[in-house]
Amino acid sequence: MMTGQEKNEMELLFDAVSSNESFARVAVAAFVSHLNPTLEEIADIKTAVSEAVTNAIIHGYENFYGYGRHGETKPAYLKVNPGKVRVRCVLQDGFLHIEVSDQGKGIENVDQAMEPLFTTRPELERSGMGFAFMEAFMDELEVESTPGRGTTVRMRKKMDAGAWIDSEE
Repeated sequence: MMTGQEKNEMELLFDAVSSNESFARVAVAAFVSHLNPTLEEIADIKTAVSEAVTNAIIHGYENFYGYGRHGETKPAYLKVNPGKVRVRCVLQDGFLHIEVSDQGKGIENVDQAMEPLFTTRPELERSGMGFAFMEAFMDELEVESTPGRGTTVRMRKKMDAGAWIDSEE
């Protein structure tokens, strides 16, 4: 078990296609698995990562094939606009830090984009709840974006899981 002073980090870089979203969320869940997180903590982390990566793909690069109505989309692996999504995770001092970034089109108005139910892709049946879910499932959320240069989403979560294991030793 980490005592809280050690630092462990990992980084993923993958094509901005919808089929890679599940890879990202499972990889981050695997990264924290040695901490013996609860199922709820794993679900929270996976949901937040999924939302951040999905936003990068469909809003940052406008690669929305695989995200629309059933039967109306092209294969999820079809790359329309080339680009990469970067996921970086750091475990340090009992916290999981997650950074998801793209070099896509960026967000004109971050405050508006973070409002629940706001979406720029209603035709894809997007709920506009991505940032709200990230905020609900993580302890902290910060979004930085520059139009034409990309977006970085930073999330942080206290990792208390496994504390009951240490206390029994």
